[in-house]
Amino acid sequence: MKAQTKETQAAMTPSSAIDALKEGNARFIKAKMAGRDLLDQVKDTASGQYPFATVLGCIDSRVSAELIFDQGVGDIFSARVAGNIVNEDILGSMEFACKLAGTKVIVVLGHTSCGAVKGACDDAKMGNLTTLLSKIRPAVEAVKEPSNASERISKNIDFVNEVATKNVHLTIENIRQKSPVLAEMEEDGEIAIVGAMYDINDGKVTFY
Repeated sequence: MKAQTKETQAAMTPSSAIDALKEGNARFIKAKMAGRDLLDQVKDTASGQYPFATVLGCIDSRVSAELIFDQGVGDIFSARVAGNIVNEDILGSMEFACKLAGTKVIVVLGHTSCGAVKGACDDAKMGNLTTLLSKIRPAVEAVKEPSNASERISKNIDFVNEVATKNVHLTIENIRQKSPVLAEMEEDGEIAIVGAMYDINDGKVTFY
């Protein structure tokens, strides 16, 4: 499989970009990854890059977007931060990826058993992590059940996963609210902004 070119990128739509990621994940799950010469793709992309997707994922070592979507060199922009939250730097990176570099979709990718979400559920405090986790706390508060405080903790994995899902949705809202550039592109149909969850147990990505 060859690297993306200006022509192949231009031919893609937000919908076909999402389909390409879904197809890649299906290959990943079946352990039938596409044949690639990665060093050949390095050479192909030396003079320019034409990714078709931007993925905002968690720093978790088990959730590498390139691997779980079976993508090669130059196919996707991958932004990673604990808890897949956004700030000005990430928003600026996304604006570059979409407006200047031409990607067709932004995927906010959460995952099950997220350690950052667990920390937010437990209201953990530790250095700069405290500030980061405060950005996930709105998702904790938005999940109303269970109401018993003793069950709203990291040991309750069902609660953790509900919060992780809510956090994806709130991150998407933040992107639209805090980036007029991306919101306008989405409204004009130039890009799609979607959410997804990765299951660390089986490797499957579920799109919303």
